[in-house]
Formats: sequence, C-alpha cells, structure tokens
Amino acid sequence: MFIAIDIGNSNTAIGVYDKETLKTEFSISSIPQKSENETSKIFAALLSKKGINEKEIDGIGISSVVPELTGIYSAASKKYFHREALVVNTKLDLGMKVYYDNPESLGTDRLCSAVAGYSKYGGPLIIIDFGTATTYGVIASNGDFLGGVISPGITTMSNALHQRTAQLPDIEINFPGTIIGRNTVACIQSGVIYNALDSMTGMVERLQTEIQKYESRKAAVIAAGGLSKFIYEHTKIIGHLEPFLVLEGIRLIYKRVNR
Repeated sequence: MFIAIDIGNSNTAIGVYDKETLKTEFSISSIPQKSENETSKIFAALLSKKGINEKEIDGIGISSVVPELTGIYSAASKKYFHREALVVNTKLDLGMKVYYDNPESLGTDRLCSAVAGYSKYGGPLIIIDFGTATTYGVIASNGDFLGGVISPGITTMSNALHQRTAQLPDIEINFPGTIIGRNTVACIQSGVIYNALDSMTGMVERLQTEIQKYESRKAAVIAAGGLSKFIYEHTKIIGHLEPFLVLEGIRLIYKRVNR
C-alpha cells in the first residue's frame, strides 16, 4: 500500500492507495505549528479509524507548497512508518519537460496534477485547481508543462472582503438563489461565486485561443482541488472532474522514480 500526502496552503490531503486504487482519503488543516510527534499521532489515528495497519504501507510520497511542513511530514513518515518519504521536486524524472523560467518556483502540486492528468487523458490539457489559489496548468499534446495562470481562490476572495472591510461578514461559500442579492450575504455570495465562475470561463477561452496556436485541437479541461465539484456542477466548460488528481500524480511519480 502507498500513502500520498498533498500539503496545501489551507488543507493537507492524505490518500491511501491499495496498488492503483485510492482506498481512502483524509483532509486535515495545514497548521505549521504541528510537530513531528503530533503528525505521527494523526497518522496513527487516521489509519486506525480505517482499519489499516502501518506495516502494510510500503511507500510514501509528499507534494508540498508549505516548506515548514515538508520536513515535519517527512520526519513523521520516517518515525511512524519507518520509511523515507519521496518529496516531489522538479529534479526528479517526471517524464515531462517544464517550460518555466525557474522550474523550482513551480508548485509541486501543479506538477503532480499535470503528470496524473496527462496519464489519464493525454494532451493538450487545461487543469484548473480550485484551492486557496485558483491555478491553471497547461499541458501540451506531448505531455510537456507549458506554464499557466495563478489567480485568487474563491475562499481567498471571500476572506479578503471580510478582513478588509468593517461591516461585510464572513460567509458560507454557496450559490445564492438569484444573481441579484437582496441581503448582504446573498450579495457577497453572488459577487464572489459568479465572479469566479465567469473569470474561469473567460480564462479558459483565452487559454484555448493561445493553445490552438501550437496544437491542432482544443485542450480538454479538468477540474481538481477542494472546490472542484462545487464549480463543476455549475458549468459546461469543464469536461472532467478529478478532485484527487494531485494524490494520483504523487503516486505515479513515486512509481516512476522507483521502477
């Protein structure tokens, strides 16, 4: 069995694979104050809850965009599972060329998504990850990572309104009954959600136009990340829903490096 750990800015996703099948998945808050011992206890509690023995785990991979947590999870993996975790980075054999001015500045979650997306759907691809930031990754028909776009995430926009104003409340992220809000919460929901939805639609259209300068066909569009299902249900521009794409990418990269 294999454990994939996706350390994001807001949440950390932990997936347990039985060969190629995602057997179970957990999501916990990404709090840098967690210690090695605390993280080991989290592993123990989560696996025990699902009836998984730590001795069954024979591989661990980590993708992290939070440097202060990378070492903690690596140390906890060694302490609890007695195995060295593979930390994904651009120096590994990823099976793709990365067209980024400084590849090391590229979030490894985006690399993992690209590897998994291309493995499943081929290219060209546009992968949209709806997390703390909404990121767009563009993958060519030959599997190369061409670059992308980074924009504020849905919850980030909502939180900024609440934190930077005196009277606007913190809201639940949800589609309002109508676009024209008749109370403050509904107005914020409409502004944040439809702004994100229309922005995403416009960005995909722009990216498709750019991609067709180099490719003979339009790119398939994949939604990944925590809010992917929420957005996917309200648009036809996204063709595939893959909420655990990063976890799958971690597994594939680990398999490639250790083949």
